[in-house]
Amino acid sequence: MDYLLIYAHPNPKSFNHAILETLTSRFDKEKRPFQVRDLYKLNFKPSLSSEDFISFSSNTAAADIKQEQNLIEQGKTLIFIYPIWWFGMPAILKGYIDRVLSRNFAYGVNEKGPYGLLSNKKVVIINTTGGPKEHYEEGGLKDILKTTIDVGVFGFCGIKITLHKYFYAVPYIGNESRQNMLKELKAIQID
Repeated sequence: MDYLLIYAHPNPKSFNHAILETLTSRFDKEKRPFQVRDLYKLNFKPSLSSEDFISFSSNTAAADIKQEQNLIEQGKTLIFIYPIWWFGMPAILKGYIDRVLSRNFAYGVNEKGPYGLLSNKKVVIINTTGGPKEHYEEGGLKDILKTTIDVGVFGFCGIKITLHKYFYAVPYIGNESRQNMLKELKAIQID
């Protein structure tokens, strides 16, 4: 499969959902194989449990984790679509990363330290924010997000980031501006 879309927003009428629909329509038209993992629809269990830790130490994983890992292995490009809440990702997505991007799947550790195991993967990250662009760029918040998400999560796993796109101030701009953002997605280079 070309794309695995990992989507995290609880409101099916949200702008994030419009982003998801825009991309899936585009991939349908381009006849590019993809699959969507809507974490809220899946009711994905975000809590990392003691059983998860025990299974990780024996190089196994719970069935729900293994299913997601298998899909990640199949996807060439991972596309994460989610809002920035409290300068981070929604809890359900953080739990997905905690559970699915586990040791011996997404990264390993040797005498030199940790190393990424997913260097054959690419990632596209699409975020919406409530704040304006200036707030994120001039206040250094965009750099903080880049360090924690781009470097701290995906870079740590060896995944190449091909695009990290922000759509700013989504709740406060007009519908025409949001429609222009969706038009941009129809033409933007994904991989």
